[in-house]
Amino acid sequence: MNLFADALDWLFSPERLQGAYALPALLGQHLWFTAISVIIAALIAVPLGWLIGHTGRGREFAVALSGAARALPSFGLLILLVLVMGVLRTPEAAVITFVLLAIPSILAGAYTGFEAIDRRVIDAARATGMTEWQILWRVEVPLGMPLLIGGLRAAVLQVVATVTIAAYVNLGGLGWPIIQGIPLRRFDQVLGGAILVALLALILDLLFAAAQRAAVPRGLRAARSERDGPARGTASRASSSTDAPTDPAPAAALSN
Repeated sequence: MNLFADALDWLFSPERLQGAYALPALLGQHLWFTAISVIIAALIAVPLGWLIGHTGRGREFAVALSGAARALPSFGLLILLVLVMGVLRTPEAAVITFVLLAIPSILAGAYTGFEAIDRRVIDAARATGMTEWQILWRVEVPLGMPLLIGGLRAAVLQVVATVTIAAYVNLGGLGWPIIQGIPLRRFDQVLGGAILVALLALILDLLFAAAQRAAVPRGLRAARSERDGPARGTASRASSSTDAPTDPAPAAALSN
């Protein structure tokens, strides 16, 4: 408990707002690496995932690619790229590492969003005379958007957690207090940095969860509410009929 109190004291100390390693500056660096990495990964993975989901071809390749990318050790890959590209290319090496980490979740969200759509909906769209391009943008993309945002949500959380290793190559971020505090045995600083990373991940997760719910088309939400409404009403009537006395005589006796 004392360590937690010390960590809070470290977090709210006025010194945390001063200097090159002030917490707002570190937070900005952390968010920048996260945002640029996820955006680049989305530009690569979303079109590829939509192509796979729309055509139904290449799923095995996507699964193999996702598995291979997930198997890469992020810290080892970062150090390897820094050694290969040189210390002057450290930011680029870090971004490449985080992009490779983010691609699998976004790719899976993109093509599974299309695969989850009822094929009868696609057939009905074709029957009305829609072109493949119209089916893609008017049917598949809106219906597949919730799962795509779910993939983006998972990618963001993975990258936010992994960007902490950027401090090992002197790129700042919220991992800097953790990495600097370990050799100095400043465990209040280490815990304070970990708390900041956890809070940032929690806030981003809540934002993406809200976006994922908002991405569900209104027609689907209305259909679900109409489907759930009669079910709730039936359950309520069944509960009422079960609770009601079946014999009027005891009920009359109780009333008397």
